[in-house]
Amino acid sequence: MIQPESYLVVLICIILRMLCWGSWANTAKLRPGYRFQLFYWDNTRGLFLASIAWGMTLGTLGGSGRTFLDDLLHAPANQLLPAFAGGIIFNVATLLLVTAIDIAGLAVAFPVGIGIALVVGEVSSYAITPAGNSWMLFGVVALVLGAIAFDPMACHLREKERRSASMRGVVLSLGAGILMGTFHPLVAKSMAGENAPGPYAISLIFALGVIACSPPMNYLLMQEPLDGGPRLSMAKFTTAPSPRRWHLWGILGGAISCTGAVLNFALARGAAPLDAIQFATAAAAISVTRHGALPSMPTQVEVESFLSVQQELAL
Repeated sequence: MIQPESYLVVLICIILRMLCWGSWANTAKLRPGYRFQLFYWDNTRGLFLASIAWGMTLGTLGGSGRTFLDDLLHAPANQLLPAFAGGIIFNVATLLLVTAIDIAGLAVAFPVGIGIALVVGEVSSYAITPAGNSWMLFGVVALVLGAIAFDPMACHLREKERRSASMRGVVLSLGAGILMGTFHPLVAKSMAGENAPGPYAISLIFALGVIACSPPMNYLLMQEPLDGGPRLSMAKFTTAPSPRRWHLWGILGGAISCTGAVLNFALARGAAPLDAIQFATAAAAISVTRHGALPSMPTQVEVESFLSVQQELAL
C-alpha cells in the first residue's frame, strides 16, 4: 500500500483531507427540495464504493506494509471490531449533523458540530496519550469553546422568525459533535499494534459500520423527522425530480467523505495527537467554502514531527 512519507506528500494529504471533510456536505445543497434522509441513501453508497476503490488502487500499489486484501485476510477480528464500531458512531453523528445543517444551515451547524468534536477528540486523546504543550493545547480548546458559544448567539440575533428551529439545529449539532469526537479513538485502536491493518482496510471496515447502521437509523429519521418536516417513504427516493443527476450528487458526496476518511486514517496511523488536526482542518475548510479565506497551513515542524512518529513505529 501507499503511505504518505515525504513532507510534500503529507502536506498535500492534509490539504486534501481538509477540503474533503469540509465540503462533502455541500453536495446535499445541489439537490434543492430533496430531503437529507433521501440524500443519505446515496451518500452511504458513495462511501462504500469509494472505500473499495481506494483499497484496490492506493491500498494495493506501493511497497509499504501489507496490501489491502492481505490486511483484510490476516487482520484478527478483534482488531477490526473497534473500526466497525467507530463507523456506527460516525454514522449516527453524521446523520445528526446533516439534520442540523438542514435546520440551522451549514454556516451554523458545521462549525458548532465540528468544534465540539475538536474539543472532545483532543481532550480524550490527551487523556490517553499526554503529549505537547498542555497550556497551548487547552488554550486553543478554550478559544474553540468561545467560538462555539458566539456562533449560535449570532444566529439567534439574526434569525428573528426562526429562532426555535435554529436552536434545535444547534442542539443537534452539539450532539453530533460529541459523538463525532469519540469515534476516532476507536479507529486508532484498530490501527495500533504489530499486526494492525492499514488505513485502507480500516476504511472499508469503517464504511461497513456506516452501512450496517444506516438502514435502521435513516429509516427511523424518515418516519420521525427531527427537522419537523413530513414523513417520507422510499417512493420519494425513486421519483427524484432528476433521478440520475441527483443520485450522482449523493454518491459523489459519499465518495468525497470517504476520501477524507482514508487520508485521515493514513495520516493519523499510530499518532493520537493528530486527532486535533483532523477536526481543525475540517473546520478551517468551512471558511474556504463560506468566505473564501485561506486556512493556515501546517508548519514543516508539525509535519516532520508526524514523520518522526511514523519512522519510530516502523522500527
